[in-house]
Amino acid sequence: LYFSAQEGILFFYHIKSLQYEMKICADILQPISSLIFSPDYTVLLLVTDQGTVYTYKPAHSGEAVKLLDACSSCFLAADFLTPGNKYCVSVTISGEVQVWFLEDATCLSKLNLDIEVRI
Repeated sequence: LYFSAQEGILFFYHIKSLQYEMKICADILQPISSLIFSPDYTVLLLVTDQGTVYTYKPAHSGEAVKLLDACSSCFLAADFLTPGNKYCVSVTISGEVQVWFLEDATCLSKLNLDIEVRI
């Protein structure tokens, strides 16, 4: 079970029977608004309240890596494009939808909805 706290800490709870073990996986110093696993569960996207998107690879137990940084408009949400986990799509508060290549954070495509987006 992965979850985040207000302080921007990503936690992992390993639950087995009636016992559990808690581990701090990453501290990104920004409140996390959503966690999204890739379809094959190898990559976790972390979207912050400030509009930054990070990736975390549970199998590597490393730090979260900043993928996309909020520019003129904060990222409101992000998700993987399936099948696979090479691409993600994001939407900003200003209504810009973008497709990203996750290996190097290259923006492949954009579409402006010309409307403010809310969750």
